[in-house]
Amino acid sequence: MSKDDGAFLTIGELAQQLGVAQHILRYWETRFPQLRPLQRSGNRRYYRPRDVEVAQRINRLLNEQGFTVRGAQRVLAGKQEAAET
Repeated sequence: MSKDDGAFLTIGELAQQLGVAQHILRYWETRFPQLRPLQRSGNRRYYRPRDVEVAQRINRLLNEQGFTVRGAQRVLAGKQEAAET
């Protein structure tokens, strides 16, 4: 059973979708202010559709286009352009 488009994703679901470990997503949250999921009781994270888009973009920049974390930060902040592949 899959979720509807627009449904919130848990950290496990998003990590599986992106093919990265959950601790990587938590690390990205500390380095990219654009990635701010909802946190409910027990610090459970729920990623909204906008958060999913940001995480996908970060993943593309880091793992497909070869940017460093600092380079990806600059792209997301609008200070540098990413070459589209």
